[in-house]
Amino acid sequence: MNRKQKKTFESIFSNPVNGNLEWTLIEALLVAAGCRVIEGSGSSAMFEKDGLRAYFHRRHPGKEALKYRVRLAREYLEEIGMTP
Repeated sequence: MNRKQKKTFESIFSNPVNGNLEWTLIEALLVAAGCRVIEGSGSSAMFEKDGLRAYFHRRHPGKEALKYRVRLAREYLEEIGMTP
């Protein structure tokens, strides 16, 4: 994990939840964590690691991940064993 991904990781686990975090940064972090991206129809994507899956709908036209997506990403990271 590079420095930018570590900063994203810290932002995801910060309180209160950061709703201004760019979705592309979260996606890059999940890939760096070893997740496989499976593209769905439209703007949906599934991330899979060790049989554990998370489904997300990418934000458009904006680029910020809304708070609920950040919370879901946090829960998925905890599920795959990545905690601060």
